[in-house]
Amino acid sequence: MKSSTLLFAAISLALPLTTLAAESGHHDHHGAAPQKIELNAGKKWATDASLRKGMGAIREQVSAALPAAHEGKLTPEQYEKLGKELNGQVAYIVQNCKLDPKADAQLHVIIGELGQGVDTMEGKQGTERALGVVQAAEALNTYGKYFDHVGWKPVKLPH
Repeated sequence: MKSSTLLFAAISLALPLTTLAAESGHHDHHGAAPQKIELNAGKKWATDASLRKGMGAIREQVSAALPAAHEGKLTPEQYEKLGKELNGQVAYIVQNCKLDPKADAQLHVIIGELGQGVDTMEGKQGTERALGVVQAAEALNTYGKYFDHVGWKPVKLPH
């Protein structure tokens, strides 16, 4: 069951964001996901417990991997493992999300950014895999700027 969830997450992250929403059985957004994330009338978007749990776990995983990635010490297998772990957390978030549809649409922008980071970590972008960890960290920092997650701390980037 766990491997099918990871496979679902990996496939979902490879598809456009509008397809992700449709395929996951998630909320119907009646249109494409926004290209640029924005605040909710000047305020951060509300979160739910599953989103906070999943994003917290992703933050821990990315923060732990970032120093080794920056120093060039992660192996391809470690990048693959990190990508699978992040995909698992994204699948958990998508399956358990109970956000307002507008907040959910904003979240999908961040999920897309995380997916791009995972693709880079997994060697699918033709660039240095360490950049995928940085992309994921940047997506997490965007999440913290736009979503109300009590106690959220940005991921410290090496530069």
